[in-house]
Amino acid sequence: MRIGLVRHGLTDWNAAGRIQGQTDIPLNEVGRNQAERLGIRLQSDDYHWDYIVTSGLSRAQETGEILSRMLHVPMLEPDARLKERGFGQVEGLTSDERVARWGESWDTLDLGQEQIKDIQVRALAFLKDLWSAYAEQNVLIVTHGAFLANLLAALFQDQYNERIGNLSLTVLEKEQGDWIPILYNCTQHLSMEAAEQSE
Repeated sequence: MRIGLVRHGLTDWNAAGRIQGQTDIPLNEVGRNQAERLGIRLQSDDYHWDYIVTSGLSRAQETGEILSRMLHVPMLEPDARLKERGFGQVEGLTSDERVARWGESWDTLDLGQEQIKDIQVRALAFLKDLWSAYAEQNVLIVTHGAFLANLLAALFQDQYNERIGNLSLTVLEKEQGDWIPILYNCTQHLSMEAAEQSE
């Protein structure tokens, strides 16, 4: 089984540096264009995909729908376990606003954030169920940055700590034992776009 872990495209809150969490913020035009760029890349990749599943939040759902249309790959029902980490009182605030309210160590305070262990439990449960149901298929999973960071930390013990970029692609494979990373946080398709625009 191969899975492709995709972070949704850009939103206005991403562009403004606001934490989204589980607030349902839609893609902006840049985000839609990013999704199309990944779709173009996947059309010419050697990877074959059988299904797409998303978190159900609109920014992930629309990213998945764009990929589904371009790749002619059916979408499974959204899975709420793929939702972004809940950030409680912090959602909607920029870094400066967070520091102004709670100080530099705001992230150590209990402000209603979902606990890391809880997001990892639901992420690993999702992967276990996906493996049980689709072990012979390859699935694109469209989800969120903090979700992906915590899933990868749970799988690989903090081996990967680079910030997960919008519309990045991470590919993992599994035959029997552990998940094996094949590609990590790749945004090559977005760099190609920037190069084309500068010509």
